[in-house]
Amino acid sequence: MSSLSAITTSADQRPRLRLHDSWWAVGAAALLAVLALAACLWAATHLHPDPVLHAAALFLHLASMVLGFGAVMVIDYYGLLWLTGRCALSEALTTAARLHTPVWTGLTGLVASGVMLHPDLGSALTRTKLALVLVLTLNGLQARVLAHRLPRCAAASALTPRVLVWGAVTAAVSQLCWWGAVAIGFLNSRH
Repeated sequence: MSSLSAITTSADQRPRLRLHDSWWAVGAAALLAVLALAACLWAATHLHPDPVLHAAALFLHLASMVLGFGAVMVIDYYGLLWLTGRCALSEALTTAARLHTPVWTGLTGLVASGVMLHPDLGSALTRTKLALVLVLTLNGLQARVLAHRLPRCAAASALTPRVLVWGAVTAAVSQLCWWGAVAIGFLNSRH
């Protein structure tokens, strides 16, 4: 086999760029997410659900927390298993890919149900929680780029310190935002 055909063959085997690999797509999705969150804030100030709808929204809020945050915890657990050499990177990445939908479904359910829970937008804690949700959403969007680049880096044995730091920061921001929102939600429920 000539060296030219080997180059062509190896180039053909590389995964093609997808929409999630584009920072332009992430920027557009981030803009849509900010607009959607702003629309939810507007709706929260104008909706006045009755007690039955409020109770249903609270149940959905808690169920969405279990779904979304639970999936995030499993993803991070597999990341730790990989870091400690207890599972292959491919297994951790496959698990993360499979749990991406439950994470986004949980986050969407939290935002949608939160609209009907009478958030006190005058409270500094509530505004902090909303900022955490925004940061969490934007972090999740950029994590899609990371999730699509990690397998390519692993296949090329090119897991550089930069990529590893990117993954660690993404996981840390995610954990900080989820735990912060949970803590604030708990504190707000006591008032």
